Amino acid sequence: MDETMVSTVQTDNGMNVLLNQLIKLGPKVTKNTIIRKTAFSMAEKWMINDGKNRHKKEPNTPGGVIDDQTAMSLAILHSVERALVDGKISEATFAKASEILGRDLLVEKQNRKAKTEEFRKQNGYDQPSMLLISPSKACNLRCAGCYADSDASLPHLEWDLVDHIITDARNLWGVQFFPISGGEPLAYRSQGKGILDLAEKHPDCYFMMYTNGTLITPDLADRIGKLGNVVPCISLEGWEERTDTRRGKGVFQKAMNAMDLLHEAGVLYGTSLTATRENAEELLSDDFVDFLFNTKHVSIGWIFQYMPIGRSYTLDLMPTPQQRLWMWQKSWKLVREKKVFLADFWNHGTVVDGCLSAGGHGKGGYMYIEWNGNVTPCVFVPYSPVNVKEIYANGGNINDVYTEGFFSDIRDWQAGQTKGGKNLLTPCPIRDHNAVIRQLMRKYEATPIDDNASQAIQDGNYAKGMDHYGKEYSALADQVWQKVYVQGTPMSKEEIEALNNTPEPARIGVND
Repeated sequence: MDETMVSTVQTDNGMNVLLNQLIKLGPKVTKNTIIRKTAFSMAEKWMINDGKNRHKKEPNTPGGVIDDQTAMSLAILHSVERALVDGKISEATFAKASEILGRDLLVEKQNRKAKTEEFRKQNGYDQPSMLLISPSKACNLRCAGCYADSDASLPHLEWDLVDHIITDARNLWGVQFFPISGGEPLAYRSQGKGILDLAEKHPDCYFMMYTNGTLITPDLADRIGKLGNVVPCISLEGWEERTDTRRGKGVFQKAMNAMDLLHEAGVLYGTSLTATRENAEELLSDDFVDFLFNTKHVSIGWIFQYMPIGRSYTLDLMPTPQQRLWMWQKSWKLVREKKVFLADFWNHGTVVDGCLSAGGHGKGGYMYIEWNGNVTPCVFVPYSPVNVKEIYANGGNINDVYTEGFFSDIRDWQAGQTKGGKNLLTPCPIRDHNAVIRQLMRKYEATPIDDNASQAIQDGNYAKGMDHYGKEYSALADQVWQKVYVQGTPMSKEEIEALNNTPEPARIGVND
């Protein structure tokens, strides 16, 4: 689970004692209804009271931001409880999730704290809380519009190098959380090893793997269950027809089968949903969300709004500003009412203090290392000032990556947005403030990581389109920010429809 999504949950000694007692009890806590209910009831009350206290203690933090952070924390808590009630958690999964995610990353944070003070003195900000790695571009599918433009025959990072990067991040930054993307992570092979061998080599770290699910077999699911420190997030576009249209015939059913295998093996798993202009309403429909989180036992849901990068990029697939505003309202309705851990990196910037890219500027953040060794601010900003292979060849380490001027200026911009009380509903420098990222790319001569990125930066219509999108969405979101977050006045569905100037049910054809 992403540390930055829960970093706003402040803890005290009582919560520490409670969590450590639950860890000692182990999986048996799932069998004892009284202990489980008591523990989660205590945690829920503590989170609610903590939110109320923050309203009094943090007058400079918009009240709506505190409310969002409390709501997401409660959703995470209930997602954990649902997983335990389900009774299909393996011993290793319980141990790793409670010890690494719960104790090490959320409550005590000893490994991170040990590195933070010195790092902050040297660099001005806290160190990254995670590191996203795509060790290979290899993939067994050819999805339309893939941001990675995945291919089975292209370069990869050697296993020893990936191992070195993870060790560096662990030792220098205290990082224990590593999302793995691709390509298809399960298609990665180097020096006779794969992604699960990394998880086995680093048992005190947690790996979240974005996968299409088609390569998950009973034996592989069983191994993940025994490792305990891998969370697969299976990519979907919606129901079967929508998913198969983009990913290939039969992929949806293979993904459903993968979920079943993981569930039987006692693995925690999630889903990754790419929202486009064509499927946003389907992804956030009550029926689809209930299907994923209840019928298919999904614990985590990530929403990635389509970004016009990668293979056959087009601005026409981006959710419209009106759709995005509707997604903001509907996603928070699902989080608050259904208590599901469903996070949208663009619409839920209030939870993580804005943008997380370039290493982060406060509560947490990340960088992205792709298959050629290029390091970018995030996976959706495919422009790099530095290559990790060259850093290591010259005797450096990942601290040398962090201090690159391109990344430093992005962090300063992020901090300015936050400290200046700017709208956290428009947190993204490439989607919401594209002119900012273009200016920094020119200043530091950040290199496109592939031909698609090169074409986009040379496309004048692309820049104009992104600027227009940012202005149009900001015009809507600024009104929501002022009313909901600054003034603390809720907005009804009807008010959102009026703001969009288009009746929502007629526009989307979904009655939920």
